Amino acid sequence: MKSIDKLIKNNAIWADRMRQSDPDFFTRLAQQQSPKYLWIGCSDSRVPANEITGLPPGEVFVHRNVANVVQETDFNVLAVLQYAVDVLKVTDVIVCGHYGCGGVKAALENFRHGIIDNWLAPIRSLTRIHKDELSELENDSKLDRLCELNVLSQARHVARTTIVEDAWERGQELAIHSWIYRLDQGILTPLRNPTSSRLDIDN
Repeated sequence: MKSIDKLIKNNAIWADRMRQSDPDFFTRLAQQQSPKYLWIGCSDSRVPANEITGLPPGEVFVHRNVANVVQETDFNVLAVLQYAVDVLKVTDVIVCGHYGCGGVKAALENFRHGIIDNWLAPIRSLTRIHKDELSELENDSKLDRLCELNVLSQARHVARTTIVEDAWERGQELAIHSWIYRLDQGILTPLRNPTSSRLDIDN
């Protein structure tokens, strides 16, 4: 059996297991989507949103890209954010990065990687903004700190979108969270208090 065929077999086993434990699970799941959370995370296969938060399918609306970047010119992430906030009415947007992120590491390196370099440009800008702090750190510590700085920066980008500003303006309950995940421990850590209004953005 080819490895790709195992995915279909695994799916059948998983679906059967879910039906045995909860016969109405898929019926309920198919009827509506009403997650409370939007997860903006890294594409890294080791950071699956539902699994590491212990939530079943249907509980987290997910957008992932390399290094969990939120660019104001990226209509993909903006479309996901707008749908989550305006239609699904999520109450929490979680921007989650992880230590040892390959995308962040690539942004630190002084050679070309291809088209990904254009995507990572905002993280390269962060290295210049925080060059004094980063220059005092060793390689692994420097990478970890840049991973943290990147999460904080991308969460600020989310908070400054017109989508989120308009939601706050109309009194909608919405908080932006900055989390980081440690692969070798499986632990999520908040990097700052949630941002729940314009006044919180730079605090």
